Amino acid sequence: MIVSAWVWIATLVALVAVLAVDLLIIGRRPHEPSMKESGAWVAFYVGLAVLFGVGVWIVAGGSYAGEFYTGWLTEYSLSVDNLFVFVIIMARFAVPRQFQQKVLLIGIVLALVMRGLFIAAGAAMITQFSWVFYIFGAFLVYTAVTLLKEGEADASDFKENVLIRWAKRALPVSSSFGSGRLTTVTSAGKRLFTPMLIVMIAIGTTDLLFALDSIPAIFGITKEPYLVFTANVFALMGLRQLYFLLGGLLERLVYLNYGLAAVLAFIGVKLFSEALHTNTLPFINGGAGVDWAPEISIWLSLLIIIGTLAFATLASLAKSSRDRKRELNHAKA
Repeated sequence: MIVSAWVWIATLVALVAVLAVDLLIIGRRPHEPSMKESGAWVAFYVGLAVLFGVGVWIVAGGSYAGEFYTGWLTEYSLSVDNLFVFVIIMARFAVPRQFQQKVLLIGIVLALVMRGLFIAAGAAMITQFSWVFYIFGAFLVYTAVTLLKEGEADASDFKENVLIRWAKRALPVSSSFGSGRLTTVTSAGKRLFTPMLIVMIAIGTTDLLFALDSIPAIFGITKEPYLVFTANVFALMGLRQLYFLLGGLLERLVYLNYGLAAVLAFIGVKLFSEALHTNTLPFINGGAGVDWAPEISIWLSLLIIIGTLAFATLASLAKSSRDRKRELNHAKA
């Protein structure tokens, strides 16, 4: 897929413009968006992604469009998992509701920056070293196993990392969020950092860890840097509004980790298979490609990912419904 410089520039300008609108809304009126407002924004961003995929289909063909849609769906699912951690962080630091969308937007911008850096590094590594797919595949399988071991998380499960602990110990931090800024001035005229700074550090370090998961996953679907970048951007846009739209539904997706684990394991195996086909390592098959390794088409990958995530979502909602009925029956008894 050949993408000219002007297409890259036009895409970046358009995406920055959309982000700027979001920033202006937050800067002008920090608030908790209504269900109607959140739903409209989520529908808008999803519609943009769908239209972009149609554009890719028209310009570059169905194969590349399939890669975009598969990558976008995978990254969107991982981003929803990212929301779980955001929820835990904001509960842990008791962020007021009216400031939560500001935290979410900054977290999304940080995620975009970090993923952009990892995409550039990953693309450069793939160009120079095809064997890096063995590492990506192993990392995704390891991540899948880690997700399977995790249970339902809550605010008490959040463990402060070294950077957060240092900031809380070394920086003068007030006890109040004040107006939601990073600093505040006391009645005595002393300037202090607010807990918002600690929250931003927690969000930023979390984004870094999620970028480490998401980039190998998307490169397991497409090797085109343009599609990798746009799939990640569209997957992150609208998460702020999705957070408020879903509300308590996030807590009901108890099997999402299992669905994501299955998806990541599948992509990891797919990466291994592709690495074997293009193998250049001398200690594997004498440095030649392995013909018997299975080839998985992009459309089959899309169906498997959609089916897995749909099953995990439906199973989660069914379990949550059963649990609520059981609790009501116990309450009546």
